[in-house]
Amino acid sequence: MKLIVGLGNPGIEYEMTRHNAGFLVVDRLIKEHALNELGLKFKSMVYSGTIHNEKIVVIKPLTYMNLSGDAVIAAKNFYKMENQDILIAYDDFELPLGTLRIKATGSAGTHNGMKDIILKLGTNEIPRLRIGIGPKPLQWQTKDFVLSTFASQELPELKTTIGNAQSALNNWVTTDIDNAMRHCN
Repeated sequence: MKLIVGLGNPGIEYEMTRHNAGFLVVDRLIKEHALNELGLKFKSMVYSGTIHNEKIVVIKPLTYMNLSGDAVIAAKNFYKMENQDILIAYDDFELPLGTLRIKATGSAGTHNGMKDIILKLGTNEIPRLRIGIGPKPLQWQTKDFVLSTFASQELPELKTTIGNAQSALNNWVTTDIDNAMRHCN
């Protein structure tokens, strides 16, 4: 079984913000594979189903970004999962819009949600899919940029990026992190 965590902030006011790129990607995955909604659990909306005969659980933490680790550790412990079977999908303003990076390990960089996950899991050895939402203009504060909505001229690129990210998640679920990195990066 695999666990996919899409990071974002709950609420309609955050729905199409850059910081919700992780939610947007897993929403596409949920729809594409007609995953079953299991409701509220682990401080998250939880979905389950299969992708090419591999059982998956998808969570969208409702803890707000900075406390995402609470949801991840609760789901990990409930399902008794190993870190390599969990993948976190989240936004990265240091990558240009349209760019995706899968890594098996690494630092959280400037992302507070990933920082909290690493803190709560006690390791940075957790697969992740970084979704480019940048670059952040120099004159913008980070918080203002990540909580801004995508400009209308960015929407076609965003749609393509979400599709490519969903494909990368499918690849990770059905193969392994190394193959997903070769395919995506």
